[in-house]
Amino acid sequence: MSATITAKEYWTKKGQIDLYIYRKYEGSPDGKPILFLVHGSSLSARPGYDIQVPGRGSDYSMMDHCARAGFDVWTMDHEGYGRSSRSTNNSDVAMAVDDLDAAMVVIVRETKQSVMHVYGQSGGALRAAMFAQKRPQHVNKLILDAFTWTGQGSPTLAKRKLQLDRWRSNHDRPIDESFMHSIFTRDKPGTSEMIVADAVAEEELKLGNTMPTGTYLDMCAHLPLIDPDKLSCPVQIIRGEHDGIATIQDLLAFFERVANPDKQFSVLPGSAHIAQFGLNFRRFYHVLFGFLNMPARVDTDNA
Repeated sequence: MSATITAKEYWTKKGQIDLYIYRKYEGSPDGKPILFLVHGSSLSARPGYDIQVPGRGSDYSMMDHCARAGFDVWTMDHEGYGRSSRSTNNSDVAMAVDDLDAAMVVIVRETKQSVMHVYGQSGGALRAAMFAQKRPQHVNKLILDAFTWTGQGSPTLAKRKLQLDRWRSNHDRPIDESFMHSIFTRDKPGTSEMIVADAVAEEELKLGNTMPTGTYLDMCAHLPLIDPDKLSCPVQIIRGEHDGIATIQDLLAFFERVANPDKQFSVLPGSAHIAQFGLNFRRFYHVLFGFLNMPARVDTDNA
């Protein structure tokens, strides 16, 4: 019989902004590796990473899967998202580094650890990679899921660029149930259960009906933001077969240039933009945990 999963909430400050932090672990957290989940452009922390779906239990809770796998799992709402303060800032990718710096203070205080694995999904992958690039001392392994590098050839971003003036002139954008459902259907309808989309939409819309525009603007006008030559930690790239946020050519070009030779590139057939919400979610966790639990190198060339 497995131990109970414990959930804890924390708050921290970034200037005048209140930032919400959330944590889950099974049994005791003592000595467990820390895994931080960075949310993307259109899902805040708990609807994205700790959703409980009627009739499916915690099948679609990434935090529960990772807690049961032995990790001390953390996430947060970035400025303008979820339970954190909303402001006139657009919460772009660069701002996430300041948010994560504030979260690190809490993590170090609570765990006495200052190094963690960092996972990011979609816009969260850009945020996670920026943090790894700017704060390499805090990142053990980096997982980039639904990542985009230059954006060249991306059908999702081509469509999004049609509203570039809107992203430039507004710090937030409205969301509704239809928009939330589109995240699950825009690439390949049928790759996920709509009962999951319903549950995510319901929980997200309880927290507000707007999202910041910063990551949309960054992906439409400012790519590339990440220099693969500056990523010194082990890196895994996970791509759903049908994901329209980037072409496989764009991602492979990035992967080839990642500085650390300890790297993996995984394609998930039958998955789209958000693999952990797809019908094949168990395959997602198989590749994720395979990377995170890879034994350390013991050869003498491992400087």
